Amino acid sequence: MILELADIRIHPGQQAAFGEAIERALRTVIAKAEGFLGHQIHQGIENPERYLLQITWATLENHTIDFRGSAAFAQWREIVGPFFAAPPTVEHFNLLA
Repeated sequence: MILELADIRIHPGQQAAFGEAIERALRTVIAKAEGFLGHQIHQGIENPERYLLQITWATLENHTIDFRGSAAFAQWREIVGPFFAAPPTVEHFNLLA
């Protein structure tokens, strides 16, 4: 099991629209991806334009190859990409305990 952690910064004042868009994109695109196991979205308190998206994948390749190499990735970016103030920082983690 792999955790993808995406640090997302959006344009100021777009929180409500982004919240709707990311939930729709997760429900209609990512949730259907091979190896998708679950997700959480966290919004910053001190910086409400900052979001941390956690997605759990069965394998690293389910995210980096299966999803990112598919048409679904373009659909995902079409829905949420216009809100990004900068490209998200994405890292992957192994569960240790």
